[in-house]
Amino acid sequence: MQALNSIFAMNIIVPWILAMFLGIFVGGIPGLTATMAVALIVPLTYHMVPIAGLAMIIGVSFTSIFAGDIPATFLRIPGTPASGAAVLDGYELTKRGQGYLAITLDLVCSALGGVIGILILIFVSPVLAGFALQFTHYEYFWLGVLGLSMSAVISRTSKLKGVISIALGVLISTIGIDITTGYPRFAFGKPVLMGGIGFIPAMIGLFGVSEVFRSILSSTDLSLSVITTKGRVKFGEVMGHVGRNLRLIVQSSVVGSVIGALPGAGADVAAWVAYGTAKKSSKTPEEFGTGSIEGVIAPTSANNAALGGSWVPALVFGIPGDTITAIVLGAMLMYGLKPGPLIFENERFLVDQIFSVGLVSQVFLLVIGFLGIKAYSWIFRFPRNVVYAGILIFSMVGSFAMRSSLFDVWLVLGFGVLGYVMEKVEIPLVPLILGIILGPMIEANLRIGLIKTDGRFMPFLGRPISFTLFLILAGLFLWEPLTALVRMVRRKR
Repeated sequence: MQALNSIFAMNIIVPWILAMFLGIFVGGIPGLTATMAVALIVPLTYHMVPIAGLAMIIGVSFTSIFAGDIPATFLRIPGTPASGAAVLDGYELTKRGQGYLAITLDLVCSALGGVIGILILIFVSPVLAGFALQFTHYEYFWLGVLGLSMSAVISRTSKLKGVISIALGVLISTIGIDITTGYPRFAFGKPVLMGGIGFIPAMIGLFGVSEVFRSILSSTDLSLSVITTKGRVKFGEVMGHVGRNLRLIVQSSVVGSVIGALPGAGADVAAWVAYGTAKKSSKTPEEFGTGSIEGVIAPTSANNAALGGSWVPALVFGIPGDTITAIVLGAMLMYGLKPGPLIFENERFLVDQIFSVGLVSQVFLLVIGFLGIKAYSWIFRFPRNVVYAGILIFSMVGSFAMRSSLFDVWLVLGFGVLGYVMEKVEIPLVPLILGIILGPMIEANLRIGLIKTDGRFMPFLGRPISFTLFLILAGLFLWEPLTALVRMVRRKR
């Protein structure tokens, strides 16, 4: 209780809340990520007490991850990488005039997922951290393949088209310097290609710019507003959906926390895995991708819970769970703190303050997130031609800001054209994005594992966790054929 009371001091709560407003702004602009927001915050905290700086970092990360879902829901443009899954059902609900229901439900589930993630951090952090440390290159390879296979699960088109999209994404991910030999691949002598293809320009182009192209080239009246329905939704309706899907919220939050605790996985992977898991466990999987409420709840619960999970290895072992906690570890060292097992003994009060900030941030998220929805929905009421012009400008600026590269601006436009063509021929975009994101992770761990085993693959199946992940992967693809076979045998009897 003392730790909880201490965080409401004016020198803590004022910068904390201001940082959360910054998170809403950054997260809602395509190309500006939660990691960028945290990086901008850290220098400002140098002369603050440690908990004030950590409160700003925690607050800005939670609000920016949520805010990325706002343009994803209304415009089909993910504001952050973790919001990629939000475009699938949130945008479909917007097209049916239920965008405010989707984003309000998104906000509530983000806060609930954050609470569950922080509670898991508080009560089972040593257990989860110990489990995460058992992951070697073998387990990370299977985790990457499992995440990639989710694209086959969530794809609404034929499996062949999904495989084509996956293969294209993985192929694009191989562009750049070979991680083993250091030799350029598919660079064609161009220095700009040696750094690889960033998934943020690809994601902005595929989902955002392609949508602009589609609207311009269609018969859509560009003088109309992007949002045509009133920004009102009954609180009872939202809570009714929450109550009916409480099991799914807990399930997705647990999935997000576990994946967040795995170093290098991140909230974006957690969202996709939670979405695929929700579809497999749903009674109405055919509705996913067409405006399913479950499809809105699962990824947003998982990505905010993953933020709490990523603090597990950071606090307990001093190992960053994602890019945000990598910056956090640097900030803690700047404050004179040493993350690791001893922090729970030497800095117990500070740890309790961090837990308290995490929980209270979810309450602030509900209020600040609601204000953010109102602000962005006001902007989205401008005529489509004005909004689309703004989208293109911010997309260009956001993509350029990542690496200060004009080449990334051309990438956004190129992927916009590619996304438009792919949708015309009904090839799904999601598997391509997952291929770009997870391709390097899969390749790196596969090649390192093969080097360690002198080219033998069997050790990838020789460890309990890796073999379990393989069985889960096999189950994803064999479940439907086996159940169909069982039903056929029963009918014959």
